[in-house]
Amino acid sequence: MMTGMNEECDSDYATQSMQEALARWSRKEAEAIYGMPFNDLLFLAQTIHRQNFDRNRVQLSRLLSIKTGGCPEDCGYCSQSAHHQTGLKASKLMEVNHVIEEATKARDAGATRYCMGAAWRSPKDRDMDAVLAMIEGVKALGMETCMTLGMLDFSQAQRLKAAGLDYYNHNIDTSARYYGKVVSTRTFADRLETLGRVREAGIKVCCGGIVGMGEERADRIDMLVTLANLPEPPESVPINMLIPIRGTPLADADPIDPIDFIRTIALARVMMPKSYVRLSAGRTSMSDETQALCFFAGANSIFVGDTLLTADNPGEDKDTRLFKRLGIEPMQCEAK
Repeated sequence: MMTGMNEECDSDYATQSMQEALARWSRKEAEAIYGMPFNDLLFLAQTIHRQNFDRNRVQLSRLLSIKTGGCPEDCGYCSQSAHHQTGLKASKLMEVNHVIEEATKARDAGATRYCMGAAWRSPKDRDMDAVLAMIEGVKALGMETCMTLGMLDFSQAQRLKAAGLDYYNHNIDTSARYYGKVVSTRTFADRLETLGRVREAGIKVCCGGIVGMGEERADRIDMLVTLANLPEPPESVPINMLIPIRGTPLADADPIDPIDFIRTIALARVMMPKSYVRLSAGRTSMSDETQALCFFAGANSIFVGDTLLTADNPGEDKDTRLFKRLGIEPMQCEAK
């Protein structure tokens, strides 16, 4: 674990991140953009998107659960929490060869980034060698690599970087104000500290949140203000629509209005113009028209495949048909 000096640096990072909330974006500015007439907001977001990305290409990523269930965290949206009665059984860490086989299939199907997730509070030292071997194996396939393993100490982040990890995913989930209503086993500051360790180790950051958890509009805006005002904004920003799962505290949450969801995507694009904005969980409940507007609003990354960790996801055939209708093509891999 990190010593007192590193812990102090982590705390400084979290404090700096919160104090810099007015450095680039204020809530007032973000609210004004979010509340623009819908057509004006979409035009602004698409204009900024075209200045930074190919307007008709979307990055395809694949997500694999390398260790499912039994997580000690109590995140109110998650089927993998040991606190919730969802019927999901805990599994052991997947064998390295199996992960590489699945990554190969994903690459051959067109995915350029491979994301691996483990239901841990934080990785244990006994599991790190296998995790590092997974990263090295996927990198050898020519794909970008992403891991989400929970909280990290700095030594772990350094080892992940040395193995060639491109991105580390660690979502802040929601606003600092609303966070405690969703998670009680770790704090909002804990999330920011891990992001600081990842950034200090030289790994790109993948960080976003979930909407439709009963939060208010101000919480969605504040979440994006926090991300945009980090010392360096995340290179990848996944925006998830809650998938209500029976047995979790948020199973009966009211769904977010699709227009509000699209506004959230657009605001993320405006505030973080050079970041990939990923249309993540919840696409199974979105119409093709909603997804099309999300792409117009600046989303340029999706997960492909039938599942996201433990939740359903549109299959590749459905995504291919939608892309063909919209004239969208898969983005080419940037991995070296």
